[in-house]
Amino acid sequence: MQTTVYEAQHEDFRQMCRTFLAREAIPYHDQWERDGIIGRELWTKAGAAGLLGIGVPTEYGGGGETDFRYPAVLSEELIRARVTAPGFVAHNDVIATYLSGRTTPEQRKRWLPGLCAGELIAAIAMSEPDAGSNVADIRTTAVRDGDFYVLNGQKTFITNGENADVVVVAAKTAPQRGGQGISLIVVERDTPGFTRGRRMEKLGWTASDTCELFFDDCRVPAGNLIGKENVGMAYLMAGLPRERLSIATVAVAAAEKMLADTLEYARGRQAFGQAIGSFQHNRFQLATLDTEISIARVFLNHCVTELNAGRLTVADAAKAKWWTTELQVEVANRCLQLYGGYGYLKESPISREWANSRVQTIYGGTTEIMKELIGRSLGL
Repeated sequence: MQTTVYEAQHEDFRQMCRTFLAREAIPYHDQWERDGIIGRELWTKAGAAGLLGIGVPTEYGGGGETDFRYPAVLSEELIRARVTAPGFVAHNDVIATYLSGRTTPEQRKRWLPGLCAGELIAAIAMSEPDAGSNVADIRTTAVRDGDFYVLNGQKTFITNGENADVVVVAAKTAPQRGGQGISLIVVERDTPGFTRGRRMEKLGWTASDTCELFFDDCRVPAGNLIGKENVGMAYLMAGLPRERLSIATVAVAAAEKMLADTLEYARGRQAFGQAIGSFQHNRFQLATLDTEISIARVFLNHCVTELNAGRLTVADAAKAKWWTTELQVEVANRCLQLYGGYGYLKESPISREWANSRVQTIYGGTTEIMKELIGRSLGL
């Protein structure tokens, strides 16, 4: 379906992303999947190409472009190229946003040039073994001790956790205040008391390094506090609509890619003397998917426009996140069925998409949490 959300400059950027990924990522991606981590050389090359820190001010080495359509194009092209996307989405759309919008000039000079150059890889650490979607339940603490905060606790499921040089950690600086006592503190690589656990083996997104992080009397300079103490929850809530829209962008792009690949397969694969796509049941299945994906694209484009205008609500971001990711899972399931036995082979692209899709309804807030947010917006 034709879309009007992108303009000529975005399509030029798309071509640049496509060329870069074809040269620097696609030839090496299978090895990264076997390794369970993307090579750091891709990050520095992406930085040199201007694909990192797109929204960071130019004085710190960024692109200075606040238009969300640019990182959205990069996400779409990562999906089109079948290159693992979560790490780049987290680095560009989540952490870089916090570190350019909530930091002091000194902090920006210290971290942002490296993030934009790909010399520093970023992660955000919220989830814990006993605290997932409800950030208010985190147990990691940060106690002020002179010019330092002393962190103790554990984080899990951290994207870029192994590669990360800069980690934005959500910790309780006033535990008695619950969710209103959370602060965001940057922990840098090789800080004493900061260690990483095993690399987690996941169902999908296998090239995305994911691990546990441990803080054992980890002494972090007080100057690494982001914004104000005990205001971290407000910062997180303000940033979540953008993060959820980024996940929705990946979902719609993946659904479109899976449908296009399945249509090609259904036209060429023969059964009982005819293309499998020509059977009425299969044709209706594909027609349904095409309709649902088209509707998802229209709403996604609407939300992108609203975000750029500063009007995207928490409820609309939640709608986009849960609807598009649930659709992505359904598209993966139906398309794999149409591939038959070939779809179940591990090397099959649709099997990889099926595995990659499943986590989309979980991270960034589960479908159930999204519906809870929407319900509250209705006064329920």
